[in-house]
Amino acid sequence: MLLHRTTITKPGRRLAAVLSATALGVGLLAGCGSDDSSDKASDNAPAAAAGHFPVTVEHAFGTTKVEKAPQRVVTVGYTDDQAVLAFGTKPVGMTDQYPNPAGKSPDINTQWPWVKDKWGSAKPEVIMKNGDSGPNYEKIAALRPDLIIAVYSEIDKAAYEKLSKIAPTVGRTKAEKEPFSAPWQDNTLHIAKALGQEEKGEKLVKGIQSKLDTAKKAHPKFGDQTAVALSWYKNSLAPFTSTDVRGRLVTGIGYKYQTKIDKIADGNFSTQLSPERTDLVDVDRIFVINDKADTEALKKDKLFGNLKAVKKGNVSYLLDSEGPAVGAAMSQGTALSLPYAIDELVKSVDKK
Repeated sequence: MLLHRTTITKPGRRLAAVLSATALGVGLLAGCGSDDSSDKASDNAPAAAAGHFPVTVEHAFGTTKVEKAPQRVVTVGYTDDQAVLAFGTKPVGMTDQYPNPAGKSPDINTQWPWVKDKWGSAKPEVIMKNGDSGPNYEKIAALRPDLIIAVYSEIDKAAYEKLSKIAPTVGRTKAEKEPFSAPWQDNTLHIAKALGQEEKGEKLVKGIQSKLDTAKKAHPKFGDQTAVALSWYKNSLAPFTSTDVRGRLVTGIGYKYQTKIDKIADGNFSTQLSPERTDLVDVDRIFVINDKADTEALKKDKLFGNLKAVKKGNVSYLLDSEGPAVGAAMSQGTALSLPYAIDELVKSVDKK
């Protein structure tokens, strides 16, 4: 299994410090033509959604001014495409958070239940895949974007500067200390501002928070229990931290989280446990995010089988990219996926 950053590709992965010669020339490419496939994807870009401009956005790498409603948006962050979709704009380029099966079309990342209708027949260009050392600058430049969103992303200052040579670029929130640790609320409002739609962003956040509060109120017992979300990765238990989107969702519906995991994760969104640290996930409720093969492998692990939550049947096994893809909805944690994830997460507990 590939733990997407929404699993765990490589917990502390950062972009390579040295960029290729091709990447270094992106400024020149921005004004150049592209091949037929890129032109086709670009020319099919929809009109921009209404918004209020100009806007100035402060972020981790500085300040970016967006003069007018962007017509051609490229999203570099793993889930930024969904945030942009939530505000009525279809990106012309996006990152594949989940590996698309070879030869499969349309891309699995445009087919989740919570985004399928919004993408429609659009086929965005893939400018990066989960596990790549960085975005494909040449592809991005060929798409001729007028705005690049790199919010749910681990890009560094050097990568930001390369992207900025192509088009105005908005990095992650200024307050975010570690990549992927910002609350979903902050990311939603951050991208809403870049798209000139702060008011709609506030309404979306308020609606999702209301849904979380309703779930919490309907299940007061959650507040008395400690929980954790984890995956089975490379023959190890791999729990997510409380600041990861999955951890925030678990606490969002009322559970207390096993925050000791945060300390050993050392700033990463997840960590792999050695057998002697299995005690860290010996909690009241466990949410397992894996597809079928890894779930079956996990169930055969003796240490996992001895956990009190497992013995009591207090484990929610949530398929990641297969079936209803509840794990993917949790892992993405966007304004589009969260309503679905909240419903399915609560349902998985209620049926026990």
